[in-house]
Amino acid sequence: MLLKTLPLADPGRPDLSSPLAFLRWLQRDQRRGQVLATCWSLLETGCQAALPVPVGLGVQAVVDEDSGALWRAGALALVLAVLTGLGTVLLHRQSVWNWIHAVCQVRQLVARQASDLGAGLSRRIATGEVVAVGSGDVEKIGWYVELVARLRGAIAVWLAVSAGVLAVEPVLGLAVLLGVPVLAASVWPLLGPIERRYSEQRALGGKATELAADTVAGLRVLRGIGGEELFLDRYRAASQKVRAAAVRSARIRSLMQAQQVLLPGLFVVGVTWYGARLAADGRISVGALVAVYGSIAFLAAPLRILGEAAHAWSVARVSAGRAVRVLALARTEGTGDAVLGDPARSDLFDPATGLTARAGELTAVVCGDPDVAGALAERLGGHVPVGGDGRPEPSARLGGIELDAVPLAEARAAVLVHDKEPVLLSGTLAALFDVPSSGRVDPWEALAAARAQDVLDALLDGAQGAPDGAGGAAVMAAEITERGRSLSGGQRQRLALARSLLADPPVLVLDEPTSAVDAHTESRIAAGLRGNREGRTTVVFATSPLLLDRADRVVLIRDGAVAAAGTHRELMRGEPAYRAVVTRAEQPVPAQEPAPVGEPVRAGEQP
Repeated sequence: MLLKTLPLADPGRPDLSSPLAFLRWLQRDQRRGQVLATCWSLLETGCQAALPVPVGLGVQAVVDEDSGALWRAGALALVLAVLTGLGTVLLHRQSVWNWIHAVCQVRQLVARQASDLGAGLSRRIATGEVVAVGSGDVEKIGWYVELVARLRGAIAVWLAVSAGVLAVEPVLGLAVLLGVPVLAASVWPLLGPIERRYSEQRALGGKATELAADTVAGLRVLRGIGGEELFLDRYRAASQKVRAAAVRSARIRSLMQAQQVLLPGLFVVGVTWYGARLAADGRISVGALVAVYGSIAFLAAPLRILGEAAHAWSVARVSAGRAVRVLALARTEGTGDAVLGDPARSDLFDPATGLTARAGELTAVVCGDPDVAGALAERLGGHVPVGGDGRPEPSARLGGIELDAVPLAEARAAVLVHDKEPVLLSGTLAALFDVPSSGRVDPWEALAAARAQDVLDALLDGAQGAPDGAGGAAVMAAEITERGRSLSGGQRQRLALARSLLADPPVLVLDEPTSAVDAHTESRIAAGLRGNREGRTTVVFATSPLLLDRADRVVLIRDGAVAAAGTHRELMRGEPAYRAVVTRAEQPVPAQEPAPVGEPVRAGEQP
């Protein structure tokens, strides 16, 4: 197989009933690779096991002073050596391919799962756990998958050698036939401790990875408050726990490896001593003794493979269990085959709160609790959160059709949720804006509506970006660092808003899209948003009067249900609860705290 066939067009649908079932599914999915690796393993190990035969024939030919037999023995040894070399090359190549195939397949499965679950993934499992599955665990899984073919070859050759020695000397053959399984089984008592200690090491490693990711994500803030040393001490303590766990795991592994050398060595010594006694008594020839000794000594290689397979199985089962845990996270939305009508002309309804966003209107939603607003935004986007009783909450409906009954791709094409903390990936501005879109809005219109001119200036280090010609090309070629860390919070927010406006979905849900900008910039963004989304269904979660006043309709959510609806001015006059939330009258005045000096504040943003 050629590496150019990777990545896979479709990584498949794995069997997630158990870690063992998952490993078996990976092997079945690469049947051709497994068959080829098994064949090459038989060729390599079979020729290696047969090599003592021509050596023994050659020794016997010298004893018998038969030059013809000596030449024949040499020719046979040469053929076996060439075939061994060929088998080694082909086996190594196929084994590496099998390993890479399994690793890539698991990584694609994890990536697909992360894409399917979206922002809900990090709320159901730690980010460090996902990273660890996609890095360290896939290597252990790939190791086991590629080793299975070599294990089959080793077992087949062991049986062949046992049969050959049994034909020459029944007692020695019986010793080989029964001794190898006993030696192989001697490592099993160590598998339990290895698996437990590796599980501990794996769990601590995942926590350390999660801590490192959180530290890097908040590094600028940590520097602003002088907290680098505190988190460095935390990570140092976590890494020391991982190191100690790794040392404990290595002790068991070293004991297993020592056992794999000592016990086969003692076995070979004992069998050779018995064979030498037989040769001394004249019961077997010297050449036969050499051949039997070489074949028995070769059995150390299959024994090493058996020990390696036992070790690989113990760690791969742990890693496969972690992978299954991630891959088994089920989404409740987008799993049906219902068909939406015209999303642009359909009302969006949430049965849990009674909220209705009318088609073609800008609806503002006011919630006193940010967590309630976040959960409602997820439901409106078809991402059904799990309630406190462990059951999914009711699905939102678009045009009367439940979004969780619609195929995932169709649901996401109809409703786009702009998270309050959007992520910017590293790359060029053109790559950031390379998203599925209707084509109705071009990048420059989206940037203008989001009032992101200063973001373009920052990306070009002060240069003005024009919407056409060389200047426009330079802007689109500007590089964005990982997560947009070279930009301030408000700049990242506006750039992400421009990306959502460019996508121009039939229904756009915005969760606090202007929380990091000042009042003047917020007012301009509200006007740009209103003009850009004219005639399109838009839901904005906000408490800012500047945004609320631009909405066609404002809905107040209180105690998990719609409490009032109307225009902003109507609700300000006639709804005390709404007025209290918007003016923050019910909220205590917070103590004055110094702003973090590590987060840059740009013109047009709140400190």
